Amino acid sequence: MLTAMLGAVSQGILWGIMVLGVFITYKLLDIADLTVDGSFATGGAVCAVLVVAGVHPALAIVASMLAGALTGAVTGFLATAFEIPAILAGILTQISLWSVNLRIMGKSNTPLLTNDTVFTQIGDATGLPANVCAIIVGLAVAVVIVAALYWFFGTEIGSALRATGNNEAMIRALGVNTNTTKVIALTLSNALVGLSGGLICQQQKYADIGMGTGAIVIGLAAIVIGEVLGRLLPGGLSKFATRLVSAVVGSIIYFLIRAIVLQMGMDANDMKLLSAIIVALALCIPVVCERSRRRRSYTKGDEE
Repeated sequence: MLTAMLGAVSQGILWGIMVLGVFITYKLLDIADLTVDGSFATGGAVCAVLVVAGVHPALAIVASMLAGALTGAVTGFLATAFEIPAILAGILTQISLWSVNLRIMGKSNTPLLTNDTVFTQIGDATGLPANVCAIIVGLAVAVVIVAALYWFFGTEIGSALRATGNNEAMIRALGVNTNTTKVIALTLSNALVGLSGGLICQQQKYADIGMGTGAIVIGLAAIVIGEVLGRLLPGGLSKFATRLVSAVVGSIIYFLIRAIVLQMGMDANDMKLLSAIIVALALCIPVVCERSRRRRSYTKGDEE
């Protein structure tokens, strides 16, 4: 049981990097970017092929990040240059990436069972178990990324990007090219998704053509769970740093829930259904609570 929980935590942290990418498009731009399912697999495919070719695992992860950024740039280009709706542009890119990923790997999956990864290298150097190494690497990368995003979104460009999602017409009236901010956001988002795909590939020791299937649902579930928990904090989600951290924490909680449910005997084939139910409940419960609060306030006002 402890091993399963450690595995869930390590998976949650590594997938949490992908969740940060989804956070950028979903919470800041208000776009459900379906490129994620394809760019996650692209990051894994690029990483696996390079590791098998003898490239250092750390450089392979950097390459997976660049590959993910390229896929996001394509979606952004389609959405801005040709005014294709963002969700449709994401679908087009996602569909095309299935063939691209097959071309990259040359087959449907690429094993890394006999190859060194960043996790095996750290494990050999420290003697720590694989799951603990994954947690250490994941936490280190997640902390760096959260700090970098917090800094970036405090800059002029980052503030313009956030404003694009809040009120695009207003920020355009101030002279900001919103097409540029959208491309930057989609590129940055999918760069993080590709990075996560590369890390997951090395952690599970293989890349598969379908490894990104359902990634967007996992990302949305983690974000919603994180926000629900974040609202319970004294300061809520008023601080941007708290929102970033809550996305990663939501990912960890999501994978812990998955692990517990699987330990209880649930069929692994039903996990996508469970993910959909978690997202639906997490989205519905705050609305129901808000309506109940308003109804109570109206009732109290009538009595007075």
